[in-house]
Amino acid sequence: MSMTLPEHAVVTIHTFIQDHVRAAGGSGVVVGVSGGLDSAVVLKLAVDALGPDGVVALLMPEAPQGVDLEDARTLCKDLGVRFEIIPIGPLVDALGCSAGVDDPRVLGNIKARVRMCLLYAVANEEERIVLGTSNKSELLVGYFTKWGDGGSDYLPIGDLYKTQVRQLAREIGVPGRFIEKAPSAGLVPGQTDEGDLGMTYETLDRILRGIEMRMTPEEISEREGVPIEDAIMVRGMVRDSIHKRRLPLVLKLGARTVGRDWRE
Repeated sequence: MSMTLPEHAVVTIHTFIQDHVRAAGGSGVVVGVSGGLDSAVVLKLAVDALGPDGVVALLMPEAPQGVDLEDARTLCKDLGVRFEIIPIGPLVDALGCSAGVDDPRVLGNIKARVRMCLLYAVANEEERIVLGTSNKSELLVGYFTKWGDGGSDYLPIGDLYKTQVRQLAREIGVPGRFIEKAPSAGLVPGQTDEGDLGMTYETLDRILRGIEMRMTPEEISEREGVPIEDAIMVRGMVRDSIHKRRLPLVLKLGARTVGRDWRE
């Protein structure tokens, strides 16, 4: 099954960003830049669409040093983008201590939610919109933190699978070090996306494309040459993460209910 980048994707994304900034009446966008591929791609797309003055980048590492931070800083400088570095370690420690939390996974989700709060603080202060960096692979299997990195105004690469994002990165000239770097959510030390998911993004995306085409696990396994157990597992991940892709469910008591039959 073809996983090529949709035709005119770059121009379409540029127009999407420009139109929504204009509709919001804002001064531009703010992007959280981690040093990973997805945020590098979104930052480059935003700069190409709005110019450097229309973009602010927030670099929010847990500690004030590291390879990812240096990569993010270098990218911002190369693109001429104003950026701020806000180490989040003290904020995460304070929240974890206040809540009596020491589970690394819970603390990891706190990190993502702290970053979301900081992005919106800057967006509110400067009348900007928040561009999220999640891709379609992450959205479909729920590989993001609810109200953390899942919290944004718009997702310009949210309908592109991870393998397509890599193609897009090459097309728009994102430096190779971002494309070659092992993807990681950066929430737990030593964590990698593919380690958490139990398969490569290439395999995951082939399965997800089959699900998108309404194929059964048996059909996906036969057509893509992947274990049927993996296809069944991914289908379960898509099903179990539905709640992450929706706003809170509203109990219907009135004639027209927000999120159900109230059409905007």
